Amino acid sequence: MLGGLLLLVPRTTLFGALICLADTVQVFVLNMTYDVPVKLLSFHLVLMVLFLLAPDLPRLVNLLFLNRPAGPSTEPQLFGTRRANRIALAVQILFGTWLVALGAYGDWDAWHTFGGGRPKSPLYGIWNVEQLWIDGQLRSPLLTDYDRWRRVIFDTPDRSTFQRMDDSFVRCSASFNLNDKTVALIKDDDKNWKANFTFRRVAPDQLTLDGEMDSHKLHMHLQLVDRSKFLLINRGFRWIQEYPFNR
Repeated sequence: MLGGLLLLVPRTTLFGALICLADTVQVFVLNMTYDVPVKLLSFHLVLMVLFLLAPDLPRLVNLLFLNRPAGPSTEPQLFGTRRANRIALAVQILFGTWLVALGAYGDWDAWHTFGGGRPKSPLYGIWNVEQLWIDGQLRSPLLTDYDRWRRVIFDTPDRSTFQRMDDSFVRCSASFNLNDKTVALIKDDDKNWKANFTFRRVAPDQLTLDGEMDSHKLHMHLQLVDRSKFLLINRGFRWIQEYPFNR
């Protein structure tokens, strides 16, 4: 962002282009070596930065490689009068301000739509299915039991996902009625498949679901997964990654 802002002011364009060159080359190398699918875009950004640097390349070569005086820039002013150039500078700064505001608004909107500020499900969290009864029969957590659930995931208010014992996922739309404490699920890939449950929060980390799924009666006890135990959350920032995290 600093490099982009510096590009908007003629006196700092060279400095901004050098910063952008370092940034874009790094991004391009990471995309190529980790097979990130935006290789062409990052390569185009490198070419754009080189285009901006092209008028000053002889001065940079003198300074960095030939140990010669770089001399002042010989790039001509955009307009013939000082007043016109000042107006052009003001327009550039206003345009840059608009770009920054546009990007900030986009980030704010994305944060509240997809990020940590988005609306959450009333039962938000990852829930392990500790016990599950189907048609009154307790189902043991066997990996070969395709009908048993391993986990239920509640994320956004209108979505839910359950995970089978073989770790396959079934994604559903969810409709909550908080007054009746009910939730209705419909499979994304099979609109005829429906499930209706009554939920009861026995404790902050305990939940029961009772209802019917695909013409079968279900009753289950769920335990909330403690997210603070995830390494991504509890390890924090480290300058050096020790074994086995340095692989």
